[in-house]
Amino acid sequence: MDFNVKKLASGAGLFFTRAVQFTEEKLGQAEKTELDTHLENLMVRADSTKHWTEKIFRQTEILLQPNPIDHTGARIEEFLYEKLDRRAPSRITNGELLGQYMQDAAKEFGDGTPYGSTLMKVGQCEKSLGASEREFFQTTAISYLTPLRNFLEGDWRTITKERRLLENLRLDLDACKTRLKKAKAAEAKASMAPDFQETRPRNYVLSASASAAEHELRVAQTEFDRQSEVVRLLLEGISSTHVNHLRCLHEFVEAQAAYYRRCQLHMQDLQKELGRLPNAFALNSTHCVTTAGSPSDTVSSPVETDTLKIEEVQAPATGTRKAKVLYDYDAADSSELSLLADELITVYTVPGMDSDWLIGERGNQKGKVPVTYLELLS
Repeated sequence: MDFNVKKLASGAGLFFTRAVQFTEEKLGQAEKTELDTHLENLMVRADSTKHWTEKIFRQTEILLQPNPIDHTGARIEEFLYEKLDRRAPSRITNGELLGQYMQDAAKEFGDGTPYGSTLMKVGQCEKSLGASEREFFQTTAISYLTPLRNFLEGDWRTITKERRLLENLRLDLDACKTRLKKAKAAEAKASMAPDFQETRPRNYVLSASASAAEHELRVAQTEFDRQSEVVRLLLEGISSTHVNHLRCLHEFVEAQAAYYRRCQLHMQDLQKELGRLPNAFALNSTHCVTTAGSPSDTVSSPVETDTLKIEEVQAPATGTRKAKVLYDYDAADSSELSLLADELITVYTVPGMDSDWLIGERGNQKGKVPVTYLELLS
């Protein structure tokens, strides 16, 4: 117990002494050993690396998990599993949950109805998008977030610890310089006084005190130089950290590009499938005409449009419009026209066509095109 109290008192005294010394340095009242320029530059570069790595890491976490406390308690669950050193179970994403709700609604409404069948298709697409999102999150967490976290929680803590030790050794070195300076001044003052028998013991004590101060200074300088080299080697390792983070950044970009590419493919497939589903509005209008007149007076159904001979279709004198293609489209048969994103085509409708389709012309080529792939221009 006595040992602990003495150690605590010694530590408190050392802390107070260093605090006073640090304050005097700030006020310019005490000597301060300056670090070499190269080491100072390395420290500035390391501090900048830590600052921006931390900001990028936090913002990437927000990108992957915008709401810290969502309906699944994701962040809290991840924190608990991390502290227990266990792997968190795979969770359903919001997109997958939305898709499941849509499919459940389609079953209740009847997947044979236009609305139900469309809900079923869109729900399946949303689930595919959610699965792609989950894969992107997992890939990013492993290949990008983990290396950044390892730097902040591992390498940077080691650097901080060694830099703190270097600062303490610098303060000790400056204290030794101050003690030596005072001992030398006292010894010089004593040597200028007359040599009396009664003053000789005091002079010997002053000389021994100066020698001891010189020895302490040499030891402190050696320890400071050794620690400076350790810190320099650690800080020069920041270059390797940048190279590692650069590689991880490339992997993050590749994962993000692959994710958006899969999403685009899923949406294009969905638009194609929706374009082939019967349109509820067209079916309702056809049903009304059938009940009002004879069968021979009814408007052609979407099925009848399939028998339309494209080569016999002529553009009307009025009613043609320009349209910009939004997405690539591959023709399903010879009656359709393949499209390339961002190109301009001429479109028009003919009697009896499904409202989801138009006739498109590009030079000498002609064919049916889905409306959902176009932006009609005035």
